Amino acid sequence: MIDVSKNKKIILFDGVCNLCNNAVLKVIRYDKDKVFIFAALQSKSGFKILNHLGIETNTIDTLILYEPGTSYDVKSTAVIKIINSFGGLWKLTQLLWVFPVGFRDFVYDFIAKNRYKWFVKKESCSIQAQELKMRFLD
Repeated sequence: MIDVSKNKKIILFDGVCNLCNNAVLKVIRYDKDKVFIFAALQSKSGFKILNHLGIETNTIDTLILYEPGTSYDVKSTAVIKIINSFGGLWKLTQLLWVFPVGFRDFVYDFIAKNRYKWFVKKESCSIQAQELKMRFLD
């Protein structure tokens, strides 16, 4: 398994999705404590983590927040936990917990289903900035 510090959280994301890539850049911008590191679902590290978690790699098509040694969350739960960690006014997103997970994931799935149509699909992960490389698993 990939050796990651216990105080880090890994965000697995669709590396060929423009929406997902832009979301990762937003997380990097607001993650002042550098708690999050990233791996594209399509990367070697992404496959290793999915296998470690026992998640079928050919059926997963969602954001995953993995806290090594603790737990993992998917879809809307992962998104809310990530955003809540930013603090400040972002804490207002805690109000989203009042909605049942089924409803939240329905909205998440609707956006995910249309993300390539609305935001276009890339051939590979586009986040290449050298100063960001240390935040990504290969």
